[in-house]
Amino acid sequence: MAVAVRASPLVFLPSSPFAAFRNLKKQCNTIIILNIGLHCSHSKSRSITISSIKCSASTSAIISKEEEPLPLEVNEIKTMCKTWVWRCYNINCLSYQARNNNTSRPSLLLVHGLGASVAHWCRNIATLAQNYTVYAIDLLGFGASDKPEGFAYNMETWAQLILNFVNDIIERPTVLAGNSVGSLACVIAAADLSQTSIQGLVLLNCAGGMNNKAIVDDWRIKLLFPLLWLVDFLLYQRSIASGIFNRVKQRENLKNILLSVYGNKESVDEDLVDIIRTPADAEGALDAFVSIVTGPPGPNPEQLFPNITLHILVLWGDQDPFTPIDGPVWPDLVHEKLLPWLSQLPVVENVVT
Repeated sequence: MAVAVRASPLVFLPSSPFAAFRNLKKQCNTIIILNIGLHCSHSKSRSITISSIKCSASTSAIISKEEEPLPLEVNEIKTMCKTWVWRCYNINCLSYQARNNNTSRPSLLLVHGLGASVAHWCRNIATLAQNYTVYAIDLLGFGASDKPEGFAYNMETWAQLILNFVNDIIERPTVLAGNSVGSLACVIAAADLSQTSIQGLVLLNCAGGMNNKAIVDDWRIKLLFPLLWLVDFLLYQRSIASGIFNRVKQRENLKNILLSVYGNKESVDEDLVDIIRTPADAEGALDAFVSIVTGPPGPNPEQLFPNITLHILVLWGDQDPFTPIDGPVWPDLVHEKLLPWLSQLPVVENVVT
């Protein structure tokens, strides 16, 4: 699945749950679905309002181009990151304090997609932090977080990690902003009936599952399903999995994959390649790759939404080379749509305890 901010490097692309959002008919929340083109500054948007609260899909940004801060450097992000111990595992995380520390606004937690990390938000963190306190994490198995040997990765574990981070570290009302499988993990977290700390969801090219097994009802995937099982069988063979993984993460191969994913080819620079390639060289990265590709896809997003009564902003690119209505979104367009939406969320009154 292509990443809205930084592209997802994995060849095995999880499905799009667009129909789940399009077909929503009930819930006490507001859903804005924006079909954002890649090569225009003002794109048409579609909105579905499912409550008396109308969130405008305004095209006017809160911060002008002249005022928008420069993106953070990758090395700068690395020096800002800290370690949070979760269930005896080290989780890499970042906290970027808002310039205007307005406690009436919720905090933001950014959750990356497949193969990505905190650094994939380098073009967004500084801009969002103009008015919000921004957090970002590397999910278990990704980035600089631990990649435990033999760990069985699943969507529910990542969702619990997100919930615990919000409750134990942020400790106040929070909007979750996720990309690809990070979005789906955020949806699962928000659907937890016991949670009271999540105030809203921002879903960037939300995945339909941890891998392609999530869309067995799609006739195209049904035709390919025997091939998917063959891929699983081959990846269970350590020598074969290692050969595939080592080939994919070679610099030139990885760069070519990213060029096939990105609409804006200029974004595929050496920094991006290094952001993805460096964690792939870490111990446990191969095990994580195999577990994610061969593991259970996780719950269907459409089944989760009856448990969610939050404001939701859904951003989708419309020129994805792999799946329709599911592609890269330029960072400035993300800011143009996201910032006005955030500004209209209810005022935060109480700190979460």
